[in-house]
Amino acid sequence: MTHPDRPEPNANVIPDVLVLGIANDDSEVDVDRVSIAGLWDRVTGTQADPPWWLVVLVALVALGAVLHGPTWRIARNTVTIAHEGGHALIALVTGRKLDGIKLHSDTSGVTVSRGKPHGPGMVFTALAGYVTPPVLGLVFAMLLAGGRITLMLWFSLALLAAMLVMIRNAYGALSVIATGAVVFGVSWLGSDEVQAGFAYLAAWFLLLAATRPVIELQRMRARHMAPSSDADQLAHITGVPGLAWVGLFGAVALGALIAGGALLVPDATSFPSLPTPGF
Repeated sequence: MTHPDRPEPNANVIPDVLVLGIANDDSEVDVDRVSIAGLWDRVTGTQADPPWWLVVLVALVALGAVLHGPTWRIARNTVTIAHEGGHALIALVTGRKLDGIKLHSDTSGVTVSRGKPHGPGMVFTALAGYVTPPVLGLVFAMLLAGGRITLMLWFSLALLAAMLVMIRNAYGALSVIATGAVVFGVSWLGSDEVQAGFAYLAAWFLLLAATRPVIELQRMRARHMAPSSDADQLAHITGVPGLAWVGLFGAVALGALIAGGALLVPDATSFPSLPTPGF
């Protein structure tokens, strides 16, 4: 699907499934079982909630990254990864054939798939791009609210690894690998507080960032600069005006922000109590 920054048409999505296994020597089975069990416990276990000030701090950092132009132009790559990954995933789920994904240095992207040019599969594939970042941010918030900080980080790694096999250009591969390396480094080497701060930062950023591409999309549509945008492709397929689809993208982003924010904001009991004046 065409990313908002790119007027060229965006296609949809095609995946191949490759299942790999690792054979172990019989003499190492017990050790491997112990190692796997320890790793599983580490990934699926719960962690303590971070201090309230850290949650507030990373939320402000995420908001600053969205509002500050130069920072946004770099951080937007993360939104593009989620956007194009959403197209690819839904294309696969709906039975379309995925040719691949390309990510570009201007933070645009394209996902090419083959299949019927109409019908539910095409509609859901075209729809998935703009709704994936906020929905993913909401999923992250749900995991963090349950104390699953490590699981959220490793879930991110699994998504990035799955997307990497679909990438068809050098910049796209570099972008996904670099993002995955940062996530892995934090999850494997970072302290509990560093992991929590990074995980909350990622969730806040996706939730806060999801609305800006929608606004940019409508600005480009108003200037007739994005004739093949996701919204216009959906309008062509369904007959529903493109502005209605833009409104839907925005509603999903705002809804996810409200719901996800409610999960991430610390409880009132987490804040320090103010001293009461004595009489």
